[in-house]
Amino acid sequence: MNYEFFLAKRIIGSKAYKSSISAPIIKIGIAAIAIGIIVMMIAIATGIGLQQKIRDKVVAFNGHVTISNFDSNNSHESIKPISNKVDFYPEFNFVEGVKHIQGVAAKFGVIRTEDDFEAAYLKGVGADYDWSYFNDFLVAGRLPDYTGKRNEDILISSYLANRLHFDVGDTMQMVFAKEDTEKMPNIINYKIVGIYNSGFQELDARYILGDLRHLQRINRWEKDQIGNFEVFLEDYNKLQSKTVEIYENTPPTLNTESITERYVSVFEWIKIFDKNIYGIIGIMILIAGINMITALLVLILERTQMIGLLKALGSNNWSVRKLFLYNASYLILLGLVWGNVIGLGLLFAQKYLKLLPLDPSVYYVTEAPVYISLGYILVLNIGTLVLCLLMLLLPSYIITKISPVKAMRFR
Repeated sequence: MNYEFFLAKRIIGSKAYKSSISAPIIKIGIAAIAIGIIVMMIAIATGIGLQQKIRDKVVAFNGHVTISNFDSNNSHESIKPISNKVDFYPEFNFVEGVKHIQGVAAKFGVIRTEDDFEAAYLKGVGADYDWSYFNDFLVAGRLPDYTGKRNEDILISSYLANRLHFDVGDTMQMVFAKEDTEKMPNIINYKIVGIYNSGFQELDARYILGDLRHLQRINRWEKDQIGNFEVFLEDYNKLQSKTVEIYENTPPTLNTESITERYVSVFEWIKIFDKNIYGIIGIMILIAGINMITALLVLILERTQMIGLLKALGSNNWSVRKLFLYNASYLILLGLVWGNVIGLGLLFAQKYLKLLPLDPSVYYVTEAPVYISLGYILVLNIGTLVLCLLMLLLPSYIITKISPVKAMRFR
């Protein structure tokens, strides 16, 4: 065992150390480290959690990549159909990393009741539709089944259901205008079999999910015609490169658009969270480092005589500096332990008890989501320890200026 580490342990374990003048300052330093790690963990967990939650909700309604006609209009309605008799459907084997592809269509309509009405898009989906996302969103009833004969079952959002006073089992009438406005509109009576709530109010207010075959009939499309394809990827981090690959492996008459291109404002907004996280981490580490510098300087001044004695016995400057850096490392680790215990406790409480609600009209979620990963927790703790120790190297240089003779006469 090196003697610097041995002496540091003896100093830390001594009663005089715990009741010394520096004790309150040491406690403040430990508290600063603990508070810093708590704030940083919460910032990362909620920041990444919010990004992933919003991203997953947008993907649920649109897929990661959309394949459609070049001449499609800018609205969410499917105008000109495309055939699903293409090489990349129903299995997109040309691009590695594609998890699923499905054909959908959308048509604007008006929900009509005896005393109210509401505009929305009926999103037509077929037997190939992946319901995994909406299975998590489901709050009442069941998911529709379009694998058999054409039916009038629909899935409606709780937002629209509350506004129009609908419940599971109710029927509703939806009116679709024809291209020739002089002709009578198409009217379909739907049965509500399920109610979903994604928490993304902008999308909940827009989409009702129904049978694709109704839209094919209304639009006079063939059975193989759809509005567009939705492609789901295995890894969101490869979105940009996979979008390019998908474009290169589709016919030149079709356009490929990633989810980030389709919802630019939403994804630009959630990118700001990264800057906020980096800013919070920088500020917290700086504050914790300054508090530890103060604690170290007080420790050095308090033990000036001991420093002089060690130097007189032959210890060099770096050896004495190591002694105090070991001491500081203990204080930092103590702060990290307390910070992790409290921080993880708060994060798990939010994850399972949902203590902090959010306004879905602003944040697109009903409560603050948290993302807990061992990876970023380890990086955060190791990074804090290393950066704080590096910040302490400079103030520990003051030890080299202490003269053994003067230090031993110091009172």
